[in-house]
Amino acid sequence: MEILSYDFMQRAFVVAIFISIITPLIGNVIVLKRLSTVGDALSHSSLAGVAIGLCLGINPVLGAVILAIVSALCIEAIRKEFPKYTEIATSVVMSVGVGLAAIFSGFVKNAANFNSFLFGSIVAVSEFEMYMVVALSVTVILAMYIMHDKLFYITFDEEGARLAGVPVNRINFIFTVLTAIVVSVSARTVGALVISSLMVLPVAAALQISKSYKNNIVLAVIFAVLFTVVGLVLSFYLDLKPGGTIVILGTLVLMITILIRKLRGA
Repeated sequence: MEILSYDFMQRAFVVAIFISIITPLIGNVIVLKRLSTVGDALSHSSLAGVAIGLCLGINPVLGAVILAIVSALCIEAIRKEFPKYTEIATSVVMSVGVGLAAIFSGFVKNAANFNSFLFGSIVAVSEFEMYMVVALSVTVILAMYIMHDKLFYITFDEEGARLAGVPVNRINFIFTVLTAIVVSVSARTVGALVISSLMVLPVAAALQISKSYKNNIVLAVIFAVLFTVVGLVLSFYLDLKPGGTIVILGTLVLMITILIRKLRGA
């Protein structure tokens, strides 16, 4: 295939496939726990990390990972201070992330490089970033596999899990850090402003036709891989932003699954 004859597209496809596997794994828990705004907060924080990285001369993806993890820790700390108003944590972190991104973006010499993180850029994925995404993705997949049963329990009955001896605080902490990693490493290909959509859309589509928790995870991953790969191909040939293309395709898939569910009901 012509599209795979380019080295940058080969790297983009590798990164995109790994991202489309780990985002639904995280997104499934986020959607079911009604914590979708966490993805938005961390995506804005990762954007600030990109700007800081570009200013300091370090790899912007590495900067995004570091700041996103710090932001995730801040979310957990603030949630403990406001146990009855946990949404305050995501709002505060999102506000700080937007503020830092706005300040440091003014000092970035190459504005095009920074803008590529807003909606993703298939030509900008370096070999180092590809290996980093693969390594972090494997880490996330293994961690989610190990914590699967505990996360399932916590997702549907956190108090029951606590009474059953599940280390809820520790699991939630680890999961928040994993979410930060997924959001930050996805910024280059998908875009920081649309990564939260990629975490939600495939899960929402799977919920329309799945029959169990595990079935929902499998379908969400299939949907994510489908419209991520197709989105990359379309963005390459039609000269479109990959992030926006992927999100629009995901929205279309969601609409189709809703229609299928309604037809089944009829």
